[in-house]
Amino acid sequence: MNIIKALLTVAIIGLVVITALFIDFSYKTFSYRQTTKKADAIVVLAGGKGRVEEGVRLFQEKRAGYLIFVGVDPSVRKSDLYHVKGGESFAQNVILEKASRNTLENAIFGRDVIVSRDIRSILLITSRYHLKRSSILFRNSLPKDINIIPYPVDSTNLKESWWNHGGSFHLLFREFYKYCLFRMFFLFAPGELRETVMPSVSGG
Repeated sequence: MNIIKALLTVAIIGLVVITALFIDFSYKTFSYRQTTKKADAIVVLAGGKGRVEEGVRLFQEKRAGYLIFVGVDPSVRKSDLYHVKGGESFAQNVILEKASRNTLENAIFGRDVIVSRDIRSILLITSRYHLKRSSILFRNSLPKDINIIPYPVDSTNLKESWWNHGGSFHLLFREFYKYCLFRMFFLFAPGELRETVMPSVSGG
């Protein structure tokens, strides 16, 4: 009986800790705000609704000198994502990275695109629910002196009252689970992703 009580106590404590960490994760996810800051580059993680459009808008407002789309399908051309306006001379600074297929690869392949251009600060654009995991991956793959400015894009599948919306709860908890796995990984291998792995990069 004592063993059963001990196991039950451990389980309850574990549940309380996980619940507290998940609530903190969710709070911080909704604490991100779109910023008016400028950076050397805008880095857009392709795939989520509204990300590309927001990246293009900020680039056309001259919020950064480069616009980098990371995780683009190989069949996509630059003209599919960025439409050059009359008189523009900076479309050559729109870069498509086509090798990565998930968030981990986004950070690894995106890192070398960024580092090869001596970029010192980035606006990291992705969906709000995806931003904490993306940020920790880019933070642990990029050189420490590169400033990362998280920039959230909201989507209809994530409600701020997530506790009352089953889809939002599951989406957040899935991200929380993946985020925790990477936090544990970086705890034991903090510099692992800073090794050089050169990507396939396309300007078109």
